[in-house]
Amino acid sequence: MTAQDSATPVTTIAVTGTSAISPQTRGTLLAALGVVSFSLTFPSTAWGLESFGPWSLVAVRSTLAALIAGAFLLALRVPLPERRHWAGLAVVAGGVVVGFPLLTTLALQTSTTSHAAVVVGLLPLTTATFAAVRTGRRPSRTFWIAAVSGAVVVIAFTLQQSGGALSTGDLYLFGALLVCAAGYTEGGRLARLMPGWHVIGWALILCLPLMVAGSAVALSFEPVRLNVHGVVGLLWVAAGSTFFGLYVWYRGMAAIGIPKASQLQLAQPLLTLVWSVTLLGESLSPAAPLAAVAVLVCIAATQRARS
Repeated sequence: MTAQDSATPVTTIAVTGTSAISPQTRGTLLAALGVVSFSLTFPSTAWGLESFGPWSLVAVRSTLAALIAGAFLLALRVPLPERRHWAGLAVVAGGVVVGFPLLTTLALQTSTTSHAAVVVGLLPLTTATFAAVRTGRRPSRTFWIAAVSGAVVVIAFTLQQSGGALSTGDLYLFGALLVCAAGYTEGGRLARLMPGWHVIGWALILCLPLMVAGSAVALSFEPVRLNVHGVVGLLWVAAGSTFFGLYVWYRGMAAIGIPKASQLQLAQPLLTLVWSVTLLGESLSPAAPLAAVAVLVCIAATQRARS
């Protein structure tokens, strides 16, 4: 066997390994990783509230996330977005950087994390609706049936976990649902035009002056009682949920489409409940496995349906 012959299999293996993961599969994995990151947001916020007031927690988390994003943008010399993209970035900033964190943090002062998961249960359906209106794409009837079914399962499960009672934070939760769906939709659209981390990076930078001022004001009015839970919670919602989670989420949405990516979030409330039991000591009913199976069936149906 010649040297040329012996090199051939190596080349073949390298090429095969490179093409083993399709863009659709890679996009699904990235979006799923974003969902896992987001599933820790509510428990981490609950931890953060042990040390910070709600306004301080949101302002400081956004400031830290913006500084992380700014460091990456500066180090890699990323050029400023085109002028036509700034309006969309403002929607992303208002929805996922400011609106959703603030409204859910206020809600978590009176609601448990399991009750707040109702928002996440409704978010995939709301995001798909926003995307259909914004982009003009119309998912199939099968897609909508599976999406609505999954939302119903998640809502019923999370309401059962909270005893079926409405908390005083429900208005905050439903407001958070709307602004986050708008931010996800616009961010997913922009992620087709620029890298996903550029989208969340510039959205965070857009909010930085406001968040720095907000941090100074909020910290002067709200008491700070630092402990390990509070610091870890703050660091996760800043670096994990706000920056890393949104980075992989927008990349995933750009690859597989907004409607399909949004349906992966049907698993998020169930993951949040697992973290709530593990990290916060909340109780979990025996209905969880049944709900998990039902949600996974709905996710599979939406992923197979034409969008």
